[in-house]
Amino acid sequence: MNPSMSDLTAIAPLLLVAGTALVVVLVDALTKRNRTLGPVLTLAGLAAAMAFALPALGEAPASAAFGGMVRTGGFTSFFTLVFCVSGLLSVLLSISYIEAMVPEKGEYYALILFAVSGMILMAAAGDLVVFFLGLELMSLSFYILAGFARGRKTSNEAALKYFLLGAFATGFLLYGIALVYGATGSTALAGFPSRTGGLQQPLLLLAGLALLMIGLMFKVGAVPFHMWVPDVYEGAPITITAFLSVASKAGGFALMIRFFKVTFIDTAVASLPSGAWTILPGFDWRQIVVLLSVLTMTVGNLVAIWQNNLKRLLAYSSIAHAGYMLMGLVVLSNDGIAAVMLYFVIYLFMNLGAFYVVMLIANKTGSEDIEDYKGLGSRSPFLAVALAIFLISLTGLPPTAGFIGKLYLFAALVNHEWVWLAVVGALNSVVALYYYVRVLRNTFLRAGDKPGPALVTTRLEGALVLVLLVPTLLLGVYFTPLVDLAQASVKIFGTP
Repeated sequence: MNPSMSDLTAIAPLLLVAGTALVVVLVDALTKRNRTLGPVLTLAGLAAAMAFALPALGEAPASAAFGGMVRTGGFTSFFTLVFCVSGLLSVLLSISYIEAMVPEKGEYYALILFAVSGMILMAAAGDLVVFFLGLELMSLSFYILAGFARGRKTSNEAALKYFLLGAFATGFLLYGIALVYGATGSTALAGFPSRTGGLQQPLLLLAGLALLMIGLMFKVGAVPFHMWVPDVYEGAPITITAFLSVASKAGGFALMIRFFKVTFIDTAVASLPSGAWTILPGFDWRQIVVLLSVLTMTVGNLVAIWQNNLKRLLAYSSIAHAGYMLMGLVVLSNDGIAAVMLYFVIYLFMNLGAFYVVMLIANKTGSEDIEDYKGLGSRSPFLAVALAIFLISLTGLPPTAGFIGKLYLFAALVNHEWVWLAVVGALNSVVALYYYVRVLRNTFLRAGDKPGPALVTTRLEGALVLVLLVPTLLLGVYFTPLVDLAQASVKIFGTP
């Protein structure tokens, strides 16, 4: 493999983000007293990466770089934009919060950029080694960011738990890659179907794929690999919790879509026992994903009912949303993938918005307990209404964007005769409505024991809430361009 200028051009967004991270580290070391250069450079780097990714949305067919190890095209560019937008918004939400929490904050922005770099590499991976590198670059950045509030025991605990469990999951993932390599003689996704025909030890390959699936499901917080999510989400700085819940999940799903599309869909005719991908006779891989999807939705929503801390409640809500997105992997057709991509854009705004409002309220009241939200509607009508809209959207009720996201997911399932799974998803949304309404009941219908002072938001805080609120409402009534973009990106997906 001899990298050329075209190879470097193909990964321009990745180079811009990673290069900006290095510049931020250097600038922070040389200008310790300058508090604005770090976030300004970070925002500029992410914006430049988005500018380079935009033209590739119309690229057809998808192309390869670095000898096929990296895949470019509409699919990669779509998720690159999702990662960059989530990183950009997280930086904007973090500026005042991080300054008050940690004086030495330059590395904070560099770590966000490194995490985004890893996600871009995951979405573009055309080789198992590349997707492992991207996954670990993202994970190592989040391990550090989860413990960034060094003076808080909960933050240190979150980082330690995340690191230990993440390292354990990485072992599964790496061992799975080793078994796949042992069975096929290559780590490249290109040509995967042709390498599986006539295998001497097909069970070795199936074991490797099973271990890979375990590692991937851990990264997106699917049940029963979700044990790290509530503790990490509660202990980490809330801006990192918001970023982790959206961007990390998007990276994991981008990787799984590409990997499953190549291995399971394109190898359906491979000459393996039972003629298709089966772990047990008559039990194909989709049944495993269906089981994980139902468990993830149900456990996430049921356990959320008993949470009193709003960050933990949103953590279990995030687990449930991973279950909804797994439904798109069950289908893995063009409309199923497009539905997952659409859902991520919507989820980005409504989930970041919910976490940001919770952060603002916690900063002003010193509490994240649901009981302390009593009387919030009269003390801060703006924040109360914004929180209500974000929670309604997370439930999936019209006219918010969350309704459109779930509508397209359920429609993809019905179109492929998975009606019962769509019904299970709808019933889980009803359960979610119960615990979201519990928050809204305290906010608007119950008065606090002691009338507190009014919660005043600054102009910047109000503007950031509106930046997240407007798309949450607008995409609920005007969503056609986004749907068309997701479907176009799927059409030029171009599996290796």
